[in-house]
Amino acid sequence: MDYNATCKIKNNGRKEINQLMKKIYFVLFCTYSLLLSATSFAQTNGAMGDSPGMAVGMRSNGKIYVVVAVVLTILLGLFLYLASLDKKIRKMEKELK
Repeated sequence: MDYNATCKIKNNGRKEINQLMKKIYFVLFCTYSLLLSATSFAQTNGAMGDSPGMAVGMRSNGKIYVVVAVVLTILLGLFLYLASLDKKIRKMEKELK
């Protein structure tokens, strides 16, 4: 087999791995940004100045469970996406070796 052909295959594999790593970093950055913004908004009293009252109202109506379910679904989706990216990266790394 030609040496240049094998080098091109290895370089293309590395480019794909780099692209996947960029995606992982982007997802982690977005998650970090969302968590950071949520923390900063949690420190204020909110627009009405009655944030704890809103939480008590949502809990008494049972809506807080819907909010928790949506947040957990989104986080589960993000973790599954990252796991699938990691699996693809491992597969590509094994092909390169």
